[in-house]
Amino acid sequence: MANSHLDIQQTNIRRIKMLTYLMFFMFAMTSDAVGVIIPELISTFNLSMAQASAFHYMPMIFIALSGLFLGYLADKLGRKVTILIGLSCFALACFLFAIGDEFYYFLMLLALVGAAIGVFKTGALALIGDISKNTSEHASTMNTVEGFFGVGAMMGPAIVSYFLVNGLSWKYLYLGAGVFCVLLCLVALLSRYPDIKQANDEPVTLKGTMKMMRNPYALGYSLAIGLYVATEVAIYVWMPSLFIDYKGEFALVATYSLAIFFTLRAAGRFMGGWVLRRFRWQQVMFSFSLAICACYLGAMSLDIEAAVFLLPLSGLFMSMMYPTLNSKGISCFPVKQHGSVAGVILFFTALSAAIGPLLMGLISDLFGDVRYGFYLATFFALLLCLLSLFNLIKDPSAHLLDEGENEVH
Repeated sequence: MANSHLDIQQTNIRRIKMLTYLMFFMFAMTSDAVGVIIPELISTFNLSMAQASAFHYMPMIFIALSGLFLGYLADKLGRKVTILIGLSCFALACFLFAIGDEFYYFLMLLALVGAAIGVFKTGALALIGDISKNTSEHASTMNTVEGFFGVGAMMGPAIVSYFLVNGLSWKYLYLGAGVFCVLLCLVALLSRYPDIKQANDEPVTLKGTMKMMRNPYALGYSLAIGLYVATEVAIYVWMPSLFIDYKGEFALVATYSLAIFFTLRAAGRFMGGWVLRRFRWQQVMFSFSLAICACYLGAMSLDIEAAVFLLPLSGLFMSMMYPTLNSKGISCFPVKQHGSVAGVILFFTALSAAIGPLLMGLISDLFGDVRYGFYLATFFALLLCLLSLFNLIKDPSAHLLDEGENEVH
């Protein structure tokens, strides 16, 4: 009887993990396709680069606000209810794309999409802590989650490109995501989630999340993740625009540069667990951030042909940065606070994803070339490398992570 109960529990955990993986897959499929959609928007609505970048930063701003102000719901209402609310709102927003054709209408829907993502993503991030036995398993699971995110990031642009080549609207991507989201809602509804023990004298409120905003460890990891995200989104938002007029010897590589980037990023994330088991995570973060910085510096200091290869190559080194930093940041706190800290980290993640491309668009418009925006992204990559070096030398959160190594809960 005991073995039967254990088998049922393990099967349920596997189902919950797969649900979590597929949620991130769906999120990436829509969010990372924006680089392919932006040139179409510029052409259709006669937009500047800064205006068109709103298609990216609008959902990111609302992901940030949702993570900050609604992230505590994962701790208060429970992971299941929070995830169902987020997925339902996401599906509704996706289906509403079918009935409008105005740029500002799309932006309104993207705001709802962002708010929904902020809700179900904080629930999913907190859930990973619930089903992880220790911080090492947490980091490994996060890398697998981001591996599925990477696959979705490859499929989204490919699907949109297929639609556009065949004369179909990019909006079909959102309609398909809406249908997929409804199926995920059904799976979430039928799944049994682990119970979370809450201290009676510590009610979960928005005030607790605001208090978390002053925690130096939450802010430190948020800063590192923010710098990483600003460096990464520069690739999938603006790299297609950087190479759009390139007709040189490596034009074919430039055409598929975004697909190459996402492929390398996804492959690296599935290998993340293997690498982290063999090397200290601090060493991995510094080595990979140094390689990212080198790719950017080479791409900007050499000619366009070098950028065609070096910018996509950076995806291989970006692969483990976000999931590992996210995992370590969340693991610094007890499980009952995972929803709140995930919301804080998500706030800075999405805020960086919104502001970074916007600043790049403004600088590109000012100087008349998207390459100038990439100079800013190179600066972000350099700051990330320096922060990783500080973490390697000082390791300020070591005592918190050591406490959680034996038991996350």
